[in-house]
Amino acid sequence: MVRVIESYRLGMTRRRLLWRARRQGRRLRPFADRTAAIRPGDILLAVVQRNEMPRLPYFLDWYRRLGVAHVLAVDNGSDDGSRDWLADQPDVSVWTTPDSYRAARFGMDWLTHLLGRHGHDHWVVTADPDEFLVYPFHDSRPLAALTGWLDAAQARSYPAMLLDMYPRGAVDESRYRPGDDPFETACWFDAANYTIRPNPVHGNLWIQGGPRARAMFADRPGLAPSLNKIPLVRWRRGYVYTSSTHMLLPRGLNRVWDRLGGERPAGCLMHAKFLSPMAAKVAEEMERGEHFAGGQEYRAYAEALAGGGGFWTPWSTRFAGWRQLERLGLMSRGGWA
Repeated sequence: MVRVIESYRLGMTRRRLLWRARRQGRRLRPFADRTAAIRPGDILLAVVQRNEMPRLPYFLDWYRRLGVAHVLAVDNGSDDGSRDWLADQPDVSVWTTPDSYRAARFGMDWLTHLLGRHGHDHWVVTADPDEFLVYPFHDSRPLAALTGWLDAAQARSYPAMLLDMYPRGAVDESRYRPGDDPFETACWFDAANYTIRPNPVHGNLWIQGGPRARAMFADRPGLAPSLNKIPLVRWRRGYVYTSSTHMLLPRGLNRVWDRLGGERPAGCLMHAKFLSPMAAKVAEEMERGEHFAGGQEYRAYAEALAGGGGFWTPWSTRFAGWRQLERLGLMSRGGWA
């Protein structure tokens, strides 16, 4: 009886979120609509951005190299030229809105609307402009090889742990120019210091830890950012992310781990947030007040940056490729040989 009630509640939540997405999505305005070029079998990338011009060139290049064919981008009131730059890209469709990012469930309502219209039956990567998907063999096999294997295995989604990357010195002492590889500078990460627990309601794993937990939330680890993501999904109309890309409905999309302890495929999202000009970005977002939990994470960023320090410690690990991440247990090829 409990399971029936729980399933009913989740079903009602999904219908409510889909209704929200339709309502919010109607307010999006097409700025450069090239979706007629999308072909069956194309892998898509979905992103919401605001004033991310320094990140976008390398971000798009990364996913193009993996084999993404088309990008669905929502621009939320940029004034740094990034909207026009995106609109000039032949494989990008852009919609604009000045509306509240927070009121649109931190952009998820906008993307749910667009994916319902343009992403049905496509594999879709949903990522922020500072998130870079890494999977086993990503340096030698296109994303279509992974999604083809997932199709054959009848898997509908693919998880990736968010891996915070950081430079050796103070964050704003790093020099980053548009188009640069961010991981030439932000090439360090925490190899351990993670907690994992199952979410009994949604069926996903909840992961916390890493450099933000130890440096910014040491006295309140339960408030540290969630690192579990499900960024790659064989999208269908009626799917919806319920909390950023941490979890979805229907609930079965979250079952990307084996309760019996077997190994399932999983990647990493290398997170390139901690590069200059971070202080200016943090100040802007704190003033806007559009982020989760009243911007508590951005307040923590501001406090950390004010101290002039960074995340690096003598126990930090320098990135050396996806095989290193697999050896450390941060990603897995599962049965994909």
